[in-house]
Amino acid sequence: MTTGPETTTVHSGSSSRSGFWYFWAASGTSSLGSGITAVALPLTALVVLDASAFGVGLITAASYAGAVLIGLPAGVIVQHFPMRRLQVTMDLARAALIASVPLAAWLHMLTLTQLVLVGLLISLANILFDVANTAYLPSIVSKEELTARNSLISGTMATTQLAGPSLGGLLVQTLGAATSLLTDAVSYLLSATLLGRVPAETPRPPAHHHEPYTKQIKEGIRFVLHHPVIRPCVMASTALNLSSGVILAIAPVFLLRTSGLSAGTVGLVLASDGVGALAGAAITTRLAARAGTARTVLAATTAGAVTALCMPLAHTTWTAPVFALGQAGFAAGITILSILTRTHRQTVTPPHLLPRVIASVRFFTWGALPIGALLGGTTADTLGTRNALLTGCILALLAPLTLTLSTIRTTKNLTT
Repeated sequence: MTTGPETTTVHSGSSSRSGFWYFWAASGTSSLGSGITAVALPLTALVVLDASAFGVGLITAASYAGAVLIGLPAGVIVQHFPMRRLQVTMDLARAALIASVPLAAWLHMLTLTQLVLVGLLISLANILFDVANTAYLPSIVSKEELTARNSLISGTMATTQLAGPSLGGLLVQTLGAATSLLTDAVSYLLSATLLGRVPAETPRPPAHHHEPYTKQIKEGIRFVLHHPVIRPCVMASTALNLSSGVILAIAPVFLLRTSGLSAGTVGLVLASDGVGALAGAAITTRLAARAGTARTVLAATTAGAVTALCMPLAHTTWTAPVFALGQAGFAAGITILSILTRTHRQTVTPPHLLPRVIASVRFFTWGALPIGALLGGTTADTLGTRNALLTGCILALLAPLTLTLSTIRTTKNLTT
């Protein structure tokens, strides 16, 4: 593997501010396209290929399998390349991969295998992009601004999660499931262009590149597992992502086939995830200031897990609003937990360890998503989609239980 110098961005004044806004715009643009794909890819499998619930679960699992396959070495890999350039490269790769789906559909060559492979390769690119993206932010934002900037980015992601699935469902009905994916390909190209406007990184001497990869990876894992606050937060996030994997795989099948909703309505219902995430991002800073960060994450995960039970309880004419309520509440809890724990990690982790700590955290948390998706698909084929959703929502209750059994229960704020 060709390596280059580890880099960082050290700017001040207007350069730093303009760099953040290009960074923010790129993240939001890419997220909008991904929100469309989140609906269009499983609907492509269901509508074009008449896939089973297990087939949709397999696509969902592949779409998050990157966390398992390269989740741990991703932090070391990111340290070997300029982070801005790596993000641009991953954007271009994802654009090409997603564009291959409508091309194959037009040529009548689209298969479930291709959808699984595209999901898998994009997930690998996602991991490298996201680790670089998260590690890059503290270099263009001051420590005092981190919580506010993380809240802004999460709020933007929530807005795009709201608009993306809604637009995705509409595009599927008007353009067809496969063709609608072109929008995501364009979004990645635009994201790459915007990232190219972020001020160039300032090279610094490489650190730890003489050490074996395994030793560097172990340092990141050790920091996560031995930290009294990061460890239980990671365990809670893992439980929520295990639950999310089940829901991501089963929700389109449940809404489209079990409940008989149209593709457009399915997109609107799934957009409730963005509504909840947006609400969570909007209130996180105020809640944390008033109640404390530790108390806030405990309350948010509890409320989110309980509200999620509305999804499998949705029936007949009330399916759409009740399901949307459950998904919105669940998403709000996840978003609050994500913002506060991400800010905490960025603050307490030594800079030279940050990419590896982020990669280790994502290995555990995101690695639960494909496991949940496979569990959801298997459970749905054997016990039915409603029971599969119930299983996923029960798993979410493990998150507040984990936090309650840790030192977080007895403190007001997440500290070192």
